Amino acid sequence: MIPFSVLDLAPVTEGSDAGQAFAHSLDLARHAERLGYRRYWLAEHHNMPGIASAATAVLIGHIAGGTSTIRVGAGGIMLPNHSPLQVAEQFGTLASLYPDRIDLGLGRAPGTDQATARALRRYFDGADSFPQDVAELLHYFEPVQAGQAVRAVPGAGLRVPVWLLGSSTFGARLAAQLGLPYAFASHFAPDAMDEALAIYRREFRPSPRWAQPYALLALNVVAAQTDAEARRLFTTQQQSFVKLRRGQPGLIPPPIDDIDSFWTPVERAGVERALACAVVGDPDTVRDGIAAFIDRHRPDELMLTANVYEHAARLRSFELAAQARAQLAG
Repeated sequence: MIPFSVLDLAPVTEGSDAGQAFAHSLDLARHAERLGYRRYWLAEHHNMPGIASAATAVLIGHIAGGTSTIRVGAGGIMLPNHSPLQVAEQFGTLASLYPDRIDLGLGRAPGTDQATARALRRYFDGADSFPQDVAELLHYFEPVQAGQAVRAVPGAGLRVPVWLLGSSTFGARLAAQLGLPYAFASHFAPDAMDEALAIYRREFRPSPRWAQPYALLALNVVAAQTDAEARRLFTTQQQSFVKLRRGQPGLIPPPIDDIDSFWTPVERAGVERALACAVVGDPDTVRDGIAAFIDRHRPDELMLTANVYEHAARLRSFELAAQARAQLAG
């Protein structure tokens, strides 16, 4: 059975704050470690009240420092917001503190709105230089060469695994060209998933960093004791997507009993398309849904995410997903 991993946005729920979100993230990471999940990734977002993982590298250090064996990383760092040297230094520091446990996933979206993107990197005009920035960043992780004027300290000579993230064919082609592992954002933008995977696997060129293609797919999984309860828990994420599309991002809302009273038919169609890669239900439903997703798409690894309002229910959801994996492996 392929490895399972966790994607966390450090959600800030209604009635809580960022401090509580960070405590919940660490608790979930420890829970995932005990359950045998391979890696725990955090995603960079900005100017979003319901997501507390803006200072992603700092939070990665917090999670890695509070766990022992699980890999911890970025899924991802939005490279247009940063200079490649600074990212190399940050992740060189993390890799020096937590050897063989840090992953660096890179994306080319800003992870925010245009005004915030300008505030993050005032003199940057867009993501057109993303391939050059990735190449520069990879260079900083190589051993220092004679006469090299700029080096990452720490960072140079460290084998920090670098992943490319994507929701289109652009990242798939670049990851294949550079010989890097590839993570697709199928949990919120699945439309190009099949095409991107085919391109990545067909065009992959082995590199010193990676010998063969390695594709990770993200999947929304919300598990509970009954299908009805799982569907109710899932309304938290559905509401969040609707509010984001209305231009009203806010704290993560509690679940509701009647989601159809909340959204319009047009909003429902859009959210269901965005969240098409979702398995929601009781243990049997989740097991069968995960198995069908793996059989169809053949990922090398599956990264689960669950935007569940109640922390205990979120822990339980990941526990039931781990049990499903064990059943499929057995």
